[in-house]
Amino acid sequence: MEELAKEAGISVRTLRFYRERGLIPPPRRQGRIAWYDDHHLARLRTVTGLLERGHTLNGIADLAATFDSGRDVAEVLGLGEPSEETPVRLTPEQLADYFEGEATPENLAAALDLGYLGTDGDEIVHISRRLLDVSAELVREGVPLATVLDSGRRVREHADALAELFVEVLRAHIAEKEPAQLRPLARAVVDAELSMALDRRLRHEDDTPSAPSGTPADT
Repeated sequence: MEELAKEAGISVRTLRFYRERGLIPPPRRQGRIAWYDDHHLARLRTVTGLLERGHTLNGIADLAATFDSGRDVAEVLGLGEPSEETPVRLTPEQLADYFEGEATPENLAAALDLGYLGTDGDEIVHISRRLLDVSAELVREGVPLATVLDSGRRVREHADALAELFVEVLRAHIAEKEPAQLRPLARAVVDAELSMALDRRLRHEDDTPSAPSGTPADT
């Protein structure tokens, strides 16, 4: 314990306190000797980093419990499955920086449940660089992360239905298991249709007459 505290730059008393609060896992016991390893040191450095970013000990304990109960990266990514997405490895501190003030245990639990995040030891893995960047940009624009995640869940339901449609259509007429043109054709159709749908929606809102001044609008 003394060696671990020295490596982490904290006192033995603080280390004992962290262990009692469940911020680090128990050591491996061998007789009367307690063995700590790099995993414990990484967790302590994470605690220090999150404290510096304004998180409370209670909040950090909740975050640690959330990550410890999350699925590992193999479950999230599905080993062997093809993908065009680029996973991103993050420390908990880096994730907190991406979503400043929004990296709550509730939001992280929702992201883990949705499959956006997986764990790999003391690292966090986001399944998609594109989704990570877009989510962070939406949060910076003022959209709460909880809303972003809820919208992502709804978008996934529609995306699954679209994927099923394209796969059924192409497989019904092409012998290949995954036709080479499947992904680019599907993306092109969805992108064009979504663009036109946005045009229709925005045009409809622009065409909606506003209530005259001093007249209550219909609700």
